[in-house]
Amino acid sequence: MQLALGVVTEVHVPDAECEGARDLARALADARDDAVRAKQRLSKFLLRHGLVYDERNAAGQRRNRWTGDFWAWVGRIDLGDAAAMATLDHYCERVREADAAKAALEAKVKSLAQQPRWKPTCDALKCLKGIDAVTAASIACEADGFARFATASGFAAWVGLVPSEHSSGESRFRGGITKAGNKHLRKLLVEAAWHYKGASRSPKDLAKGQVVDAATRRHANAGVRRLVDRRRSMDDAGKQSSVANVAVARELACWCWAVGRMAEGA
Repeated sequence: MQLALGVVTEVHVPDAECEGARDLARALADARDDAVRAKQRLSKFLLRHGLVYDERNAAGQRRNRWTGDFWAWVGRIDLGDAAAMATLDHYCERVREADAAKAALEAKVKSLAQQPRWKPTCDALKCLKGIDAVTAASIACEADGFARFATASGFAAWVGLVPSEHSSGESRFRGGITKAGNKHLRKLLVEAAWHYKGASRSPKDLAKGQVVDAATRRHANAGVRRLVDRRRSMDDAGKQSSVANVAVARELACWCWAVGRMAEGA
């Protein structure tokens, strides 16, 4: 009775398959965090010993870390103490193990995106810049059906990407985002939004095996143009970069809702 009157809100309960997909995607997020921590520990250990990787290529550009050249450089290090060398070996091994675990989970999440339940939505979401197969699979299983959200703003609110509000009488004050709801999904969208800083307005090419109908792709391409223009206008206005990125993330959430519903036939 209360549900029919709108007094209470129905709670969505995902099924076992969806819960398993969410667990896998969140395990990947944990593995990425573990890899970052392992690399930080190794970097700080080397720094304590006065060692900084500063190799350069023929053009004078600094080489990236965590490449074959970096590991070859690490392999030539001699700290002159057995305990210190054992510590170095330990940190190096932890980095390699963390990277291997992350790569294995990424492969499993990519495979998840090809399953019949998730593929149509994932293929549609991948038309938006900043969203690859892994991110698309994570968004799709966290949402578990965009059709259950009546509006784009409702989905953005569920993710916690809408402004907070403090009201007193007739006065209304808006603050930062609420950060309520799905923290994992909010982080994914905020990270994806960074791709629109300096991005072109051109659409993404379809990946091998990606199947998207023409209408959904046109709508996603319109979303890319809108998000790129939005980011440029905020940068030109002198907005703080992090503030501009969260604003783009909020709109990106709305576009995900839109193309997701189209992929679901809603």
